[in-house]
Amino acid sequence: MKRNQSIHFVGIGGSGMSGIAEVLLNLGYKVTGSDLKDSEATRRLKRLGAKVSLGHASGNLPEATNVVVVSNAVPDTNPEIAAARERSLPVIPRAQMLNDLMRLKQGVAIAGTHGKTTTTSMLAWILAQAGMDPTMVIGGILNNINQGAALGHGDYFVVEACEAYASFLHLTPAVAAVTNIDDDHLENYGSRGALEDAFVTFINRVPFWGFAVLNADDPGIRAVMSRVVPRVVTVGFDAGAELRATAPVVDQLRQNFLVTRRQRSLGRLQLRLPGRFNVLNALAATAVALELGVPFATIQKALAAFSGVRRRFEHKGAYRGATVVDDYGHHPTEVAATLTAARGLNPPRVVVAFQPHLFSRTQRLYKEFAQALMLADAVYVADIYPARERPEPGVTSQLIVDQLEREGHAAAGGPLPLPALLAKLKKELRPGDLFLTMGAGDVWKLGEELAKADKASKTKAKKHPVGRAVKKGKKA
Repeated sequence: MKRNQSIHFVGIGGSGMSGIAEVLLNLGYKVTGSDLKDSEATRRLKRLGAKVSLGHASGNLPEATNVVVVSNAVPDTNPEIAAARERSLPVIPRAQMLNDLMRLKQGVAIAGTHGKTTTTSMLAWILAQAGMDPTMVIGGILNNINQGAALGHGDYFVVEACEAYASFLHLTPAVAAVTNIDDDHLENYGSRGALEDAFVTFINRVPFWGFAVLNADDPGIRAVMSRVVPRVVTVGFDAGAELRATAPVVDQLRQNFLVTRRQRSLGRLQLRLPGRFNVLNALAATAVALELGVPFATIQKALAAFSGVRRRFEHKGAYRGATVVDDYGHHPTEVAATLTAARGLNPPRVVVAFQPHLFSRTQRLYKEFAQALMLADAVYVADIYPARERPEPGVTSQLIVDQLEREGHAAAGGPLPLPALLAKLKKELRPGDLFLTMGAGDVWKLGEELAKADKASKTKAKKHPVGRAVKKGKKA
């Protein structure tokens, strides 16, 4: 495409869409777009030169538009899509545009039901610290650089590959990594078998000269390993893994572990992130980096300085002596892994405010959510965050609360809207608690409000201290 072409994004504020738009802006393309609400992502794009409209209307589509990019969450009835088709403009899915950009470089795509955002961020950070200046499009904000997309001048294009709607099948990477395969997005696939088939197809799109990195610890990956065609590098705690983690040492929010490659010790990696799952994420990123020629010493330095991804076990502050953490976990496996990591920090209590995401997911997995939430000492369940879905009769957060009670949880509450939940938390949280907000919706606002209230309280206490000394001769 010529660089003076104009590209319009419908749903430009989405995590996957905004990153692609940013790369295109940096390449010199004209970018316009629309979204239902203003956000940090849309404001950033405006600062970079994009024209962003709030709300969807046919008039948002500029006359000069050459191609329209759509998010999977946007229905075909959208007026901007209809206007584009009336004008015979190409309307392409987000993942197709991402693949078109990947063709400019060597594509490295990270997929998996859980952990792909963190793993992609780790790899992009390692390559950047190695001086390889990668281009990146990540579905989250890398804390080290406070952004999730960047145009580099190096040979590699690192992307997060999403399996929802089978969108990762648009991609043709030179390198693929898969963190795990678990039951999610079955509303798109219809069956576990179809989901597994999609992952196999994604991996097998790697050319003969590329390679795939696979988690040998994951049962879902082991179930399809025999169908994988490209050269494979396995990672995990498993004794048979080519790149293996052993002898982990946990120190509060930090951990370190020994890495061996084909039974030869490479040294220890240090992480500023808790959880066994983050060891596996780091191993996958390390395996790709080693295959691309990054020295292990460089990987060690990069991961020791890696400060995580926004909304992935992100420390938000405190509230009256309770530590406040936010996490994006919205699948039972993710919830269980995060709460296990939280318990490993040995706080007096682990308290969680969980917001289910999607009616379909809640209906299908409410029992599994309850089992995962049993790992918390106190659980408060918010109303379901609907995202793109309409309410389903009889499907509410009460399903999870009732199941928690059937499982024998003594401190489960809800369902509650966020304002009522915030008021309850202000009364219930205790000094020493590790409090987590969890979910893919807007439950993070609770942590922000609690941390803000705590700061305001401390500021007020400094301005008006109790027990101030009274000067001699003056009445108190």
